[in-house]
Amino acid sequence: MSDTINRRDLLNGVALVIASGLTPLAQVRAAPGRYYPPRLEGMRGSGPGSFEVAHAVARQGHSFAIDGLPVDEVYDLVVVGGGISGLAAAWFYRERHGPAARILILDNHDDFGGHAKRNEFVVDGRRLIGYGGSESLQSPHTLYSPTVLRLLAALGVSVDEARWERYFDRDLYRSLGMGDAMFFDAPTFGVDRLVVGTPVVTGADTGASRPKPPRPIAEVAGELPMSADARARIVALFTQPRDHLAGRSKAGKIAYLRKRSYRDYLIHDAGLGTEAVKFLDGSTKDFWGMGTDIVAAYDALSSGYPGFAGLGLDAQIDPAYAEPYIYHFPDGNASIARLLVRSLVPAVAPGHTMEDVVLADFDYARLDAPGAPVRIRVSSTAVKIENRVDAVDIGYVDRGHLRRVRGRHCVLACWNQMIPHIMPELPLVQRAALERSVKLPLVYVNAALRNWRPFARLGVDKINCPYAYFSDVKLDYPVSIGGYLNPRSPDEPILVHMVHVPLTPNQGLSDVEQYKLGRYELLATTFAQFEAEITGQLTRMLGAGGFDAARDIAGITVNRWPHGYAYSFDSLFDPPFDGPPTYVVARQRYGNVTIANSDAGWNAYLHEAIDEAWRAVNELHPA
Repeated sequence: MSDTINRRDLLNGVALVIASGLTPLAQVRAAPGRYYPPRLEGMRGSGPGSFEVAHAVARQGHSFAIDGLPVDEVYDLVVVGGGISGLAAAWFYRERHGPAARILILDNHDDFGGHAKRNEFVVDGRRLIGYGGSESLQSPHTLYSPTVLRLLAALGVSVDEARWERYFDRDLYRSLGMGDAMFFDAPTFGVDRLVVGTPVVTGADTGASRPKPPRPIAEVAGELPMSADARARIVALFTQPRDHLAGRSKAGKIAYLRKRSYRDYLIHDAGLGTEAVKFLDGSTKDFWGMGTDIVAAYDALSSGYPGFAGLGLDAQIDPAYAEPYIYHFPDGNASIARLLVRSLVPAVAPGHTMEDVVLADFDYARLDAPGAPVRIRVSSTAVKIENRVDAVDIGYVDRGHLRRVRGRHCVLACWNQMIPHIMPELPLVQRAALERSVKLPLVYVNAALRNWRPFARLGVDKINCPYAYFSDVKLDYPVSIGGYLNPRSPDEPILVHMVHVPLTPNQGLSDVEQYKLGRYELLATTFAQFEAEITGQLTRMLGAGGFDAARDIAGITVNRWPHGYAYSFDSLFDPPFDGPPTYVVARQRYGNVTIANSDAGWNAYLHEAIDEAWRAVNELHPA
């Protein structure tokens, strides 16, 4: 076939951009003449140009024949997927084979890092850096393997708690009299109401500062737009712990909670009822990315959510969540991706520490330099993987052209559900297992504000919104590191982070059914629609504090992830594994190809992505 793909095969990406409400030029505000994706605004994440080719393969069944194409380049290793796992796989491979190893990394996005996305803004002369995906190093002392800690140390990343306490100002917002709040929206509750000083109801501590002491729950309940009966039930849940599963053994309680949704447990076992449960219905979205109807009650218990104090199961709370949530770069785990890239391609940026990478000037023109031992090629979607006797041929689309490269080895660190479509030679049982890895959709928005006086006037820095479009709204984490200084005065510009999880809750749908519907919703939502939801919700929440969207918002980046968090085992819908876990079957080596990514461990965390990269590289070199 021709090496040029017609516009129909690409699903007319330009038309999709126009449909999103932005022309390609209006979408970007980067420095003139320089390619620097972190400064791009508008629709990011899986934005226009990043997914159309993949959809042609996976959704329309388009097949790409590469046998007749010349082999443009030959490498020791070709990695498909330039996220944390793919970059780590390249790092481990080079460690094993030495600095002369020739490695090519392909990624469909216009930036490296995958979900570890960096967003930048300049507001009134001030540079603001935020995260558009992978957020923080979660509980490194509890969760991280020796392999993960070794890689981080080699990159110069310390997980010393005292060091991060110096960088992360946990007392800033509290010192200004700010704390948690909840927003109750008029379509659900009959009135728009911000209730300040609500008790912590969101499980594991992901707050930006040490929590301000909550108001007594009885006082808070008096302001809730609910009936007197619902208010009384909420107060009782927090102040009158009872054994809602009395008569069951500890093992019996755990088995029961694994098969009971958190929502059903709260309604029927804890006695909240269908009105009062709305107080907690949005509490799981930010941390789990799921509603209470598809989170198992046991998972809510283990991550510290309320309602279980009288069950005698305190030992089931995961000790990982006792670690402070402070291991956070201004751009989240994008700094880890940048450290990996700088290690692999030293010419791309100066420096050598975890501090100096934050403001290091990255030259994207050097990512794919001819002759360099490691090359990173963005905006390149893999469409065909074929084993040869002692090699792997990889077909990929680069700016509308189908190309072919060859690697002695190949690591697929891309979204695992895509692999059966680009590597049809896999055994049917493995393809079926890979198809089970349905990722959870979500949206991370960064809105750049000229100041945050309305938040300060209202005394809030973090707002949980059970039924509003954005379930969680919070001022950016106050981190100063490597010369980057977080805003300290409400008069300064700041980023506000907003989370939208597109679900179809409380209608009897499974987790996977909701994920698929949510993915379709996100792809059909234009930037203009997101913008309207952002400005509308901020105005309704903060209007009493003097917020004016037209005056106060200086920029918006919508990080849309139709394929977001990796799928995780859900005891509500997944039967116990009879034999090897599904993800173990899915990630088996086949020929000269191995499989990485956090998908391969059914665990949506950075440490899983790195561990899977280590395993995938080791499988290429069996003992």
